Order: sequence, then C-alpha cells, then structure tokens
Amino acid sequence: PKTLLPRIVPTSQNYGTTAPYSFFGSRVPICSMVGDQQAALFGQLCLEKGMAKNTYGTGGFLLMNTGDEIVRSDNGLLSTIAWQIGDDVTYALEGSLFVSGSVMKWMRDELQLFEEVSETEEMARRAKTTGGVYIIPAFVGLGAPYWDDKAKASIVGLSLGTNRDQLVRAAIESMAYQSRDVLNAMERDAGLKIPELKVDGGAAVNDFLLQFQSDLCQVPIERFKVNELTALGAAFLAGLAIGFWQIDDLKIEKDREFIPVRTSEVMDKHYKDWKKAVKATQAFKADMF
Repeated sequence: PKTLLPRIVPTSQNYGTTAPYSFFGSRVPICSMVGDQQAALFGQLCLEKGMAKNTYGTGGFLLMNTGDEIVRSDNGLLSTIAWQIGDDVTYALEGSLFVSGSVMKWMRDELQLFEEVSETEEMARRAKTTGGVYIIPAFVGLGAPYWDDKAKASIVGLSLGTNRDQLVRAAIESMAYQSRDVLNAMERDAGLKIPELKVDGGAAVNDFLLQFQSDLCQVPIERFKVNELTALGAAFLAGLAIGFWQIDDLKIEKDREFIPVRTSEVMDKHYKDWKKAVKATQAFKADMF
C-alpha cells in the first residue's frame, strides 16, 4: 500500500553512497542518519538506561536514555527514539530550553557588559553572589517543562547595589536553573535518580557554570576533551554500521569531573527562589506596542 510517510530505518546502517564524481571524488558510504541531540547522547556514550547528557548551546537540550521502552511524560517533556541499531530500539526523554548560552550573547551585544564571553567566568567568581538577582531568559517564551510561549524575559531582585558582575553571574546561573527544571521532570517521569550528567556545547567550557550545575543538582558533571559530541556520535554510528568499531570499542577521554561542594540544603533555597522568579515572570503578560 502507498504511504505518505517515509519508511523507518535503523539509525546506523549503509544507506548507499555519494555520487562517484561528487565533491568527494569517489563513492563515500552514508552510514548514519541521526538527529542532532540524539547524536550527542550517543557521542556522550549514554548507552545505558538512566544515563543523561546536557548540551549548553544557543538553546539547551537535556536527554535521558530510557532503555528499550518509551516513557510517556507527565511533566512537560518529549518522548523520542534515541537510536536504532539493527532491531534494537533505544528511547529517550528530551527537554529543550529555548534560551541557554544565547543569554550571554544578549548581554555582550545589547547590554555591552563585557567584550568576550571568555571574561564571564572570572566576572561570576568576582561577584561572589548574585545579590538575590535572578534572570529568567524567556526571550522567546519558556521551553520545557513550562511550555509558556507568552512568558517574557525578566530580571528580578535588582537593587541600587547590583553591579555588572552580579548580572553576568545571574545569567550564567540561569542556564543551570533551567537545566535542573528539566532534570527534575526527567527523574519524576522515569522514576529514577540520574547518577551523573555528561555535558557538551559551547558554554560547557565555563568551569563556574559546571560547578554551579553540579552543586545545584547534587550530581557529578563530566566534561570530555572532545566538545563536538554531536559529530562524534554520528561518526560512531557510521563506524558501527560498516564494522569499523564494535560497541565495546567506543571510548571518549574525560577532561574534568565536577562534584558537588555545597550542600543540597543551601542550593535548594536558591532553587526555591528561582521558582518564585519564574512564577513572577509567567504572571506578567504585557501587550506589545
């Protein structure tokens, strides 16, 4: 029978080759077809149920491997196929943040608080605290787990003593707070505790961010020497398809691990204030003029 939809095939297989006289000059086999974030999950070698990764890019993307069964979310997340190798299908839960690292671009280009994003780690450390300031970067609404397209970005808790270092620190912390929102939703949906979080993306070079994330979520954070994990994941899947690798051969070298140094009691108080700030942001609905 005819169908309007394409045939579903495994993520890792030989689909064919490029044209013989194309840009490459010879037939090159095409052996993996995988979504951006699913590739990053595979590139991070999150191959077992409960393993999770977080990508800090322009937006933010947190995925958890849920094994061979699809988990339907009751907490605002997406259920997706992570990959299929042979007849074996692996599923995942996904939470997308509309604005993550791009909040730093806004601070640089529009507020002109710094010239290079590389300066922000030192600025955040110099601030010591945010002074009670929280930034909700809902420039295009709020993504998972809120899904509020009417929300507007806000800065709450300002005082006459608030300085640029504190604003930068609050912006960096906003990436971590949003990630905890998604991580908490994932743990409720999956009914398990994430043992560690693997990270990649442009903002993952920021040690302050990753230490704060570890403290906030009370989990170890693992960063690798290769930061382009999406490309690596696609390469891994292609290599498996042609027998270049076996699954047990896949390895990535760890760059650094961040472990919690502040107590959950302290960080939960900060997170409680973050939730208040989100609620206040969602309550404000302004008309556009």
